[in-house]
Amino acid sequence: MATYLENMRKHFQSNNRVREQYQTHSAKVHSVAWNCDGRRLASGSFDKTVNVYVLDNDRDRLSRDLTFKGHSDSVDQLCWHPKHSDLLATASGDKTVRIWDARANKSVATINTKGENINICWSPDGSTLSVGNKDDLLTFIDVKSHKTKAEEQFKFEVNEISWNTDGDLFFLTSGQGSIHIFSYPDLKLQYTIQAHPANCICIEFDPKGKYFATGSADALVSIWDVGELVCVRTLTRLEWPVRTLSFSHDGKMLASASEDLIIDIAEVESGEKISEITCQAPTFTVAWHPKRPLLAFACDDRDNYERDAGNVKVYGFPGENT
Repeated sequence: MATYLENMRKHFQSNNRVREQYQTHSAKVHSVAWNCDGRRLASGSFDKTVNVYVLDNDRDRLSRDLTFKGHSDSVDQLCWHPKHSDLLATASGDKTVRIWDARANKSVATINTKGENINICWSPDGSTLSVGNKDDLLTFIDVKSHKTKAEEQFKFEVNEISWNTDGDLFFLTSGQGSIHIFSYPDLKLQYTIQAHPANCICIEFDPKGKYFATGSADALVSIWDVGELVCVRTLTRLEWPVRTLSFSHDGKMLASASEDLIIDIAEVESGEKISEITCQAPTFTVAWHPKRPLLAFACDDRDNYERDAGNVKVYGFPGENT
């Protein structure tokens, strides 16, 4: 019987795989994310806008559905509500967080914050947003009241933030190469793990709650057991700082990307390479579809990469519903 690894390798080697590119922004795309039911993909850009696309499951094609305008500075990160397929939150350099409703095609809330925001995440129950700014201040926002309910100022560089899948622990990665783990909602420090010798940039939890992964400036990807908080394997195939990570819907594949002109796709349980996606420029955002092996990503547009400015790309397999 063919293993999962063998099956996925065959899929990636097939000539029938889908590669689509959508020129939808006028400047670099900072963030891409699928909504919880996988019917929509959103992208946030340096051009201050958010685009929302609808997926045609019959053809595996995206079509642009909505454009959200209102931010006065770059949209640096976005995330969909974990349970409500129409609600989207964005973090911007204009010192605001906005919540958008895809049904109404408008912003339903604008929350003022104290700094230029660079990252955002939604709690698993959808009740709280956490946003981080360039001054390493984290703000926790009650989604119903749109009011700030807690703030935490850090004296070190805070990079990416995330709740665990149960929502009772809050994780952040630091410029010191460490992972800081807090109980939630009281935000008491529980553990500090020295995960990498260099800046720990990104963190991602698998949908099954078994593992989380971190990416670092040392070009390593570390996969951690959530329960034991131990590193179970390390991926070493990239050569530049790892900027973005995403687990597949079944938790069995991990995509990682950097300034390397490839996206590495690994089997989580073994760490072995399944495939790689060749890119024309550095890749700073990747996102697996929540139900199918479709990967959305966007590349940089610096220097000689203008041809990739504003592009969103999707890589996957036709008819592969799971």
